[in-house]
Amino acid sequence: MDRAEAVKGSIRIEIAFSPRPGEVQRLALSLPEGTTIAQALERSGLALPADLRVGIWGRLRELTDTLRDHDRLELYRPLTVDPKEARRLRYRSHREAKKA
Repeated sequence: MDRAEAVKGSIRIEIAFSPRPGEVQRLALSLPEGTTIAQALERSGLALPADLRVGIWGRLRELTDTLRDHDRLELYRPLTVDPKEARRLRYRSHREAKKA
């Protein structure tokens, strides 16, 4: 069997996740065609939280969705601070820095 036959029927994907703020990790996988997101995550061997949200190229997806060749599967951490509150805190700290 030559190399072209070996990869026939398989897809290549990338899993991107951020375990901590400011850190991004990527993992490349070769999977059979028809693999779902849940199957890819299981095959990745990553320890994942139960409340995991996932997306493909920035769009939210379900764990039952099927992956395609060259998809980037993104794992989203839960927000620790409401974005509006974070903006208020940044504005307040900048305003206080100007006064000092």
